Amino acid sequence: MQNSLKQGRRKETRTSELYEIAEKGGTEIICCSLPNACSVSVETPAGGCFIGIDPFEIETTAEERVHLAHEIGHCETLSFYNTYSPLEIREKHEKRADRWAALRLVPVRELTEALAHGINEIWSLAEHFDVTEEFMRKAIEIHRMCGALA
Repeated sequence: MQNSLKQGRRKETRTSELYEIAEKGGTEIICCSLPNACSVSVETPAGGCFIGIDPFEIETTAEERVHLAHEIGHCETLSFYNTYSPLEIREKHEKRADRWAALRLVPVRELTEALAHGINEIWSLAEHFDVTEEFMRKAIEIHRMCGALA
């Protein structure tokens, strides 16, 4: 049942589409060593964006999708901060990037469809949407906070 559901849906953003979104937005993605992070996004003084991804720190396609979507979320929503920003500002910008990512990787319609088909464990939903379990929990919470889920 899960395979037929997965083949029938395909509204969530595929990994290749994430790279296309970045390219269309003028965001350059650079593979580089990031000692304390898997990914990072930076706004340039001219208003452009760069995303750095450390491919040696990312082990699965789910991790790649989550990191990439989150960083694109920062770029698309202009949610940036610096090391001197207060915690509440950082949290606001991180949530904005997560929300952008959740709406693309786990659209509410596909999530409710999966739940209706009995895919209701975090691990199975994460596998179904090819995201991490941690991100799946965030996506569900985001959809609940938006009033899309009970």
